[in-house]
Amino acid sequence: MLILIQPDEAGVATYAYEWLRQRIQRKPRLVLGLATGSTPLRLYRAMVEGYQRGELDFSEVITFNLDEYVGLSRHHPRSFYRFMHEHLFSHVNLRPENIHFLDGLPDDVEAHCEAYEAAIRAAGGIDVQILGIGRDGHIGFNEPTSSLCSRTRDKVLTRETIEDNRRFFGPGEEVPRWALTMGVGTILEAREILLLACGPAKARAVAAMAEGPVTALCPASALQLHPRVTVVCDEAAAAALQYQEYYRWIQANDYRLHEVVQKAKQARDTQPDH
Repeated sequence: MLILIQPDEAGVATYAYEWLRQRIQRKPRLVLGLATGSTPLRLYRAMVEGYQRGELDFSEVITFNLDEYVGLSRHHPRSFYRFMHEHLFSHVNLRPENIHFLDGLPDDVEAHCEAYEAAIRAAGGIDVQILGIGRDGHIGFNEPTSSLCSRTRDKVLTRETIEDNRRFFGPGEEVPRWALTMGVGTILEAREILLLACGPAKARAVAAMAEGPVTALCPASALQLHPRVTVVCDEAAAAALQYQEYYRWIQANDYRLHEVVQKAKQARDTQPDH
């Protein structure tokens, strides 16, 4: 797990955008897993601006969203489907047939979730999964005690998650108590994972995810088992990390690895043969 600490939320979005831009340019038909919520908003704004500048082309990109509220239609103003269209999909050249979303009003929940898993497999698997993290360490809507090998399914949300989500709903609106979500096991099958975290409210969860034990009480801790996870967080979200100094040391020196190897090879090649 590579932890990169940025000065603020703007720095997190800037780094995340450059990281993602490189991967889309390298593989135009990237299969991209997307998250909703307040944390990725700056990243999505940067993606739209990058598209408008001609830096990004989404015409071949395939997307799968992490989750959706049960009980909300796709066109409900608080649905995640509507959120993604307002903040990303309607501003870039994603093809409608390449956008995949869980349905908040499925006829058969189990069959719908199995079909979503099948669609991910048919697309070749997710190349990059973008994640946020909840205050209790949830990823997607995999609440504490979720199985770490779980697949896409329905989940009952905790009171804490419901209260955290209340800010997205108007006065008197009922906040959904159920959601459909990719499972932890589904998320772990992505080839790369990019997790973004901002603000002091996420500090304990980030520390538990990166430095605590792997436990279902903090579903995000399962990311320790994945070989290619990049965590980009601001100073506030990094505040509870015990090994901040080491993460900053890695960040300052990692980019020099290629340079060091190249210099060593050049020195070797200029050595006289004996």
